[in-house]
Amino acid sequence: MALVSALGLDIGRRRIGVAGCDGTGLIATGLTTLQRRSFQDLVADLQHFVTARQAQVLVVGLPLTMDGEEGFQARQVRKVAEGLSQALALPVVYVDERLSSVEAEHLMRAAGHSIVQEKALIDRKAAAIILQRWLDERRSS
Repeated sequence: MALVSALGLDIGRRRIGVAGCDGTGLIATGLTTLQRRSFQDLVADLQHFVTARQAQVLVVGLPLTMDGEEGFQARQVRKVAEGLSQALALPVVYVDERLSSVEAEHLMRAAGHSIVQEKALIDRKAAAIILQRWLDERRSS
């Protein structure tokens, strides 16, 4: 299986967590959290990471409902992700992100971080969890 450089995105209403993977495609790491501003600003911010990391795919967390359905928030995420896919000329793949933010919060609490003050860190960690799920899935298939 060819190595692929990917960016993981946790797209929320206010912030977007961004993660990248190492050259081996084994480990996802949170890179930054972007504040949602204009779409053009978002594209410009992400283009920097796409270029610097030679990203070939966007891995986007899709917030499905607990019964696996796509609700309003999932449709909003798809709309943003498809726009980014076109603007950045990269394919997008979706990963079920149910409970990724909860998992990120648990990891942060275990490390002694304050959840209230660290929303941006949660988004970044959630993006890393989403990307890690995709990397693990690719490796096992």
